[in-house]
Amino acid sequence: MAKRVAVIDIGSNSIRMAVYERTSRYAFHLLFEEKSKVRISENAYKFEGKLQALPMQRTFDALHDLIKITQSFKTRKLLCVATSALRDAPNAKEFLKKVKDKLGCNIKIISGEKEAYLGALSCSALLPKQTNALSIDIGGGSTEFSSIDDTTVSGTISLDLGTIRLKELYFDSGDIDGAIKYIDKELQKLPSTAYKTLIGIGGTFRALSSAIMKQESYQLSKAHAYSYSCDTLAAFTNEILATKTDSQLRALHIKSNRYDVIKPGTLIIQRLLKKIAFKKIVTSGVGLREGVFLADLLRNSQHKFPHNYNCSVKYLLDTHVCDTTFSTQLSFLSKKLFDLSAEYFGINTKYRYELALGAKLYPIGSSIHFYSQNKHAYYLIQNALEYGFTHESNTLIATLCKYANDKLPAKSHLQKYSDLLPDEETTKVLTYLLSLSIILLSHRPKNIDFSLSFEGNTLKVSSKKDLYLAQDNLKKLKPLEKKFKIIFNS
Repeated sequence: MAKRVAVIDIGSNSIRMAVYERTSRYAFHLLFEEKSKVRISENAYKFEGKLQALPMQRTFDALHDLIKITQSFKTRKLLCVATSALRDAPNAKEFLKKVKDKLGCNIKIISGEKEAYLGALSCSALLPKQTNALSIDIGGGSTEFSSIDDTTVSGTISLDLGTIRLKELYFDSGDIDGAIKYIDKELQKLPSTAYKTLIGIGGTFRALSSAIMKQESYQLSKAHAYSYSCDTLAAFTNEILATKTDSQLRALHIKSNRYDVIKPGTLIIQRLLKKIAFKKIVTSGVGLREGVFLADLLRNSQHKFPHNYNCSVKYLLDTHVCDTTFSTQLSFLSKKLFDLSAEYFGINTKYRYELALGAKLYPIGSSIHFYSQNKHAYYLIQNALEYGFTHESNTLIATLCKYANDKLPAKSHLQKYSDLLPDEETTKVLTYLLSLSIILLSHRPKNIDFSLSFEGNTLKVSSKKDLYLAQDNLKKLKPLEKKFKIIFNS
C-alpha cells in the first residue's frame, strides 16, 4: 500500500478530503484535511433528485483544488467516493464524465449499504470497543445505520433521510409535522432490535456533542469517543428544536455553518431516540473517509487490525521513539512493580494497562525537546493517542507521562480532571511506580540486570552491580504518603 493515501468524499452537503500517512504496516496518522460546503444536492430534491448546474460547478471547482492539494503531498493513491446526491441523481453520469475527462479522477458511487458499512468499519476499528451498538451517520441526502459488536459490523441499511432532503421538502415550507411523519415511516425499516449504545457519525452528531461538551464545561475539547447519557442527548435535541432564531442556536453553541441544517438532523435523532431506548451515546470523530482508507489498508486481513494492535500507539512509537529497548523495558518494569505492589496500595488491577502503556510512551516527548519531554509527551498523548481509547484512559496515560520522574500530580491537575481520572491516591501511586521504573533504569542496561521482590511494605532491588545512579536519583523522588521502603542489595 502507498505510504500516503488521499480520500475524497463527495456528500450531499460537503466535499471532504483527507490525506493519511502510514508509518509502518498498519500504523498511520491524519496528515491533512480540507472540506468545502459545496452542497451539490442544492435544489435537487425539488426536481426529483436532478443535480443543478451551479452546485455541480461548485463541486467541480472544489474537486479541482482538492486534487491539486493531494498532488502537493505526493500521494500515491487517490480514492474518491460519492454518496446519496450522486447515487440518486438521474444526471450523475454527466458530472462523472466531466470530472474524469478534465480532472482525470474516477469517482466511485457507492451504495447506501456500502456507505453504512464503511462508516461503521471506522467506528469498530478506531473507537473503544462497543457491544450491542447501533451506528447512525446522518448525511445531507441519506442516513446510514449499522449494528456494531466489538469488531463485527452487520445489518447495514440506508434510509432516504438527510438534512438537506428534509430541509428542502419540509422545513423550508414549515411542514414539521410532515417531516415527523416521513421520518417515522422511514425509521420503521430499522430492525426491531434493542441496542444499548448509539454511536453518532457525521457533522450533525458532532455538532450536537460538541455543543453539549461546551454546555457542561467538559474538561477535554476532543469529540472523538466522547460518551454521555441518552437522557442528556434527548433533552438537548428538545432545546435545539424549540429555538426560533439563529441567536438562540448560537447560545446553544451551534456554529453558524450549521444553522440551516441542524434542525432537520436533530429531528432525525429525536425520532430515533423515541423509537429505541439507548442507554449511552458515543460520538465518533471518524466516518466514511476513514472507512474507505481502512478498507484499503486492511484489505488482506478481513478489514480487521491484528489482535491487541492499536494504530495510534504504533504511530507514536514509530514517529517519536528511537530507543525501543528502553521503551519496552520501561513498560515491562512498570508492570512488574504494579504486580508486586498493587495489593499493598489497594489499586484496581484494571489500571495495569494504562500504567504499562504510559511507560512505553513516556520517551516520546524527548524526540521534540529533552528538557521539556514530560510536557511534550503529555501533549502528544492527549492529542494523538485517540483511536481506540476512552477519554478516561487517554487522560490517565497523559497524566502519568506529564508528572513521571518529576513530581507527583499537582492538586490543581487532579481537580481539573477529577471526572476522568481515578481517585487521587491511585493516580499518585501509578505516577510514582512509573517514576520508580524510570529511576531503576537510570543506567540504561542492555538487558534488565536486577530483580525485584516485595515483602511487607518494602521493595527489594537485588543486583550484582551497585546501581549507583538509581540510588542517587531515588533521593530526588517525592515519597508517597503511604509508608513504602526501597532497599538495594548488591
